[in-house]
Amino acid sequence: MTPRKVLSGATLRAALDARAEKLGFDLVRVTRPDAVPALPERLTSWLDAGEHGDMVWMADRADQRADPATLWPEVRSVVTLGMNYGPETNPLATLALRDRAAIAVYAQRRDYHEVVKGKLKELGGYLSAKGACRVKVFVDTAPVMEKPLAEAAGIGWQGKHTVLVSREHGNWLFLGAIYTSAELVPDAPAVDRCGTCRRCLDICPTDAFPAPYRLDARRCISYLTIEHEGPIPLEFREAIGNRVFGCDDCLAVCPWNRFAAAASETRLMAQAEFAAPRLQDLARLDDAGFRSFFAGTPVKRTGRDRFLRNVLVAIGNSGSRELGEEAERALSDASPLVRGMAVWATSRLRTDAEIAALYGRHGATETDAHVAAEWRAALFPATETDPA
Repeated sequence: MTPRKVLSGATLRAALDARAEKLGFDLVRVTRPDAVPALPERLTSWLDAGEHGDMVWMADRADQRADPATLWPEVRSVVTLGMNYGPETNPLATLALRDRAAIAVYAQRRDYHEVVKGKLKELGGYLSAKGACRVKVFVDTAPVMEKPLAEAAGIGWQGKHTVLVSREHGNWLFLGAIYTSAELVPDAPAVDRCGTCRRCLDICPTDAFPAPYRLDARRCISYLTIEHEGPIPLEFREAIGNRVFGCDDCLAVCPWNRFAAAASETRLMAQAEFAAPRLQDLARLDDAGFRSFFAGTPVKRTGRDRFLRNVLVAIGNSGSRELGEEAERALSDASPLVRGMAVWATSRLRTDAEIAALYGRHGATETDAHVAAEWRAALFPATETDPA
């Protein structure tokens, strides 16, 4: 039996690149695990400022997140990969359709974790076999800082909105990483080409960027509608508009998107039913209906109650008395999170007399503190005197 030939150096890299392209990856670059020495300090500064909000996992295992070698001491090279998911149409167009829901581009398709990780595992297995090395693959599910590593490897640079920007694909990229014990020649890091442009900063509806290249997640609509577990803070509800899952504003206005193409991977193509679904239909989803409708998408992970919370914020911003009926119906929902947002939405779409009557039917015996607070705000706006 002929011994299997072990590849190394440029030959191994060429084989890796060819295999990655065959699997559908648009970009593949290599960096060293210690290529971003400032990463621990940057991460610590962000965490100390509390700008990660409820995302406690960002602080957990922060040492491993900031240093690949701490996560896996055997790592000698980091292979970073990008897969394009560019939209076919302008994602901001849906924002004008107030009776419709705006869902982030990445979530209008199959969950990228499933698609990209499957391909990464196949590529990692190929690298391991050809290079007689060990590998570990990651897609946003472990303490790995994919964006700084991708920048160091030359995939693109982190723009002023903190998202990776590619000269070839704009900022519509799913990222993955393979840690390997193989010694691969690193690529040159990317050059920041944002220049004086600040379109991404200026368009943010909630002023989530305290400075260029810094994001305060607590003010970010994507964070608020996806990661945040409690009620949406009052100061951000109107600015959220009809965005029920994520926000594409800062991504969509990036000038580098002029080079981007629509996604070519079949499983990452947008599904028509998620492009601009009716708020009325979404508001009527029970748990089983929610799981069925969003099966296989990132939206499902958020859960029905948080998603309905977002839908009711969008309904409250719709200006539609007809949709107010959906808000009224949700006043008796089993979830206090949903009921609370239903109170707010109803208060935006009904007269004071109608709100008082609804309180008599739905809120007089309410014991949940959050829902009680929403009723109180609806019945006694801040400009008025609360007799209690």
